[in-house]
Amino acid sequence: MTSNYTVTVLGLGAMGLPMATRLASQLTVHGFDIAEPRLKLAEEAGIATFATAREAAKGADAVLLAVRNGEQLNDVLFGQGGVASVLEPGAVVILGSTVGTEAIPATVEKLAEYGVELVDAPLSGGPKRAGEGDLLIVVGASPEARAKAAPALELLASTLTVVGDKPGDGQALKTVNQLLCGVHIAAAAEAMALADALGLDQAKTLAALEAGAAGSFMLSNRGPRILEAYTEEGAEVLSRLDIFVKDMGIVGKATRAAGLAAPVAAAAEQLYLLGQAQGLAAADDSAVIKVVAPTKRTK
Repeated sequence: MTSNYTVTVLGLGAMGLPMATRLASQLTVHGFDIAEPRLKLAEEAGIATFATAREAAKGADAVLLAVRNGEQLNDVLFGQGGVASVLEPGAVVILGSTVGTEAIPATVEKLAEYGVELVDAPLSGGPKRAGEGDLLIVVGASPEARAKAAPALELLASTLTVVGDKPGDGQALKTVNQLLCGVHIAAAAEAMALADALGLDQAKTLAALEAGAAGSFMLSNRGPRILEAYTEEGAEVLSRLDIFVKDMGIVGKATRAAGLAAPVAAAAEQLYLLGQAQGLAAADDSAVIKVVAPTKRTK
């Protein structure tokens, strides 16, 4: 099946490009992005690029979307130049982004008019792991749609968890995931700021914490980047701070809709909002340390 399987990746940004490159190792991959430099990088990686999203999507077995929010999801599929109308019946749209559950029912209904199913498959792991096929992907979709998307999903994921048989289930679990991720990054930043305030060597402190009960994936992953936040160029942007403004907003909506108090998540959201207000929106999310400690004390 995979030898004749074509997947179109729409959005060749920090996550989209390494995913497309990974998929191209075994599948036929078409790519599109509105940014010309990203198209050039994709071409250099051996990915066939197109002038429009519609051209890229024609004849695809699956379309993998890396969009920012529900509005972009609707625009890419159904707006002017949207791709839904050029997809063949039986194709699937794989939603790899975190957009929350609200946009899903209308998307499913509109796609059904074209004989296309939505595979709700938000992913986590970052650009490096995306290029290595080492992502966590949680899936909500019918068994038939999951089978159609399997060649792409299995290449991208080291952990592929089926949450349920309907789109929206994946978004729900990813919302829970992002609550933890957002809180853990904020907590790691506060911890490193405290270490500095107490006159400790932050690098040694980080190494010690990683080896003990306080260790976590986010501490190990973001910790070194947190320590780079005060350098002139800052940490390499692998996950923008304003992504967590969006994601913690999704968490807040979900907890309020469920009537659930989530004070820790709410406090973390405020840190990201403050960071955005202070001009850090496009910085790596590790720069959230500068919200609680604008300058480094220990030289």
